[in-house]
Amino acid sequence: MSYNIYKYSKAFVLESGEILPELEIAYTTYGSLNQDKSNVVWICHAFTANSDPAEWWHGMVGKGLSFDPDKHFIICANILGSHYGTTGPLSVNPKTGKAYYRDFPFITVRDLVNAHQLLADYLQINKIYILTGGSVGGHQAIEWAIMQPERIENLFLIATNMRFSPWGVAFSTSQRMAIEADPTFYEDRPDGGLKGLEAARSIALISYRNAIAYNKTQPEDNHNVQNNFRADSYQRYQGKKLSKRFNAYSYYTLSKVLDGHNVGRNRGGIEKALLKISAKTLIIGIDSDILFLPEEQKEMAKYIKNAQLYMIKSDYGHDGFLLEFEQISKIIYDFLKSSRQIALKA
Repeated sequence: MSYNIYKYSKAFVLESGEILPELEIAYTTYGSLNQDKSNVVWICHAFTANSDPAEWWHGMVGKGLSFDPDKHFIICANILGSHYGTTGPLSVNPKTGKAYYRDFPFITVRDLVNAHQLLADYLQINKIYILTGGSVGGHQAIEWAIMQPERIENLFLIATNMRFSPWGVAFSTSQRMAIEADPTFYEDRPDGGLKGLEAARSIALISYRNAIAYNKTQPEDNHNVQNNFRADSYQRYQGKKLSKRFNAYSYYTLSKVLDGHNVGRNRGGIEKALLKISAKTLIIGIDSDILFLPEEQKEMAKYIKNAQLYMIKSDYGHDGFLLEFEQISKIIYDFLKSSRQIALKA
């Protein structure tokens, strides 16, 4: 495993027209490039994850697994606006000599992908064998496949969509309202808004799971009256856990990135945008996902040419993209095996 920081010293123009005077991108790699650079697996991470996929995608990244450093050159770049090494709200604005905090500019998924493309160019990666991501990682992957279709050979989209729904925006807004209710958020300090962040995470968790998951993992003895319910302590624990490793300003910024996701923007609509994808595409949905609904994966499959759609069964809702690695691995294995057989026949 190798962790690195790529420093881009030129101006980075955002989709909004605003400019970041410079850019740093944190990224992690596993394995080695083969001679013809045909073994690149680029993993796009989700909302509050970091650039080390082996840390947060257990069962998918590692020796003998779907993404194997003995076979693949695996790369994951921390996204713009995040907490883990790439330029974000806690970074110093060279124009002011102070951290951005709430002055960090509005960014979009396309800005995240443009940063990925800069890194790929720097690493001289012209072809990506597999581009994949779940959730917000899927937002990045689908945008990249539209922006540079010739660069992507296989596209794996997991528990994601082609535009963020009003239902999703409602969850994001509620989380930002929780952060806004914390007066320390306006003090522009590294630990500002952490109590609000804890509440925001609690709201998010409800969308990541569902009633089945909570009733299964946080059961109570209904014969007793209790003050300390398991679901109560779980929500508070998870909120505190995130506040120890993330910051409220990045969380607030990235929640707006989700809201603005729409592949059809300025492209003549979603259908025209998705028709640009030329990669062999695998779409995986989760039947119990209440944040990225199965209907959204079905809609993607309708417009992406020759896309294959699989729906896995899980009690864990959206979080199934992180937990159901055995089902996901088998689907990926079968997809690649089928693709190889077709290629050999051709």
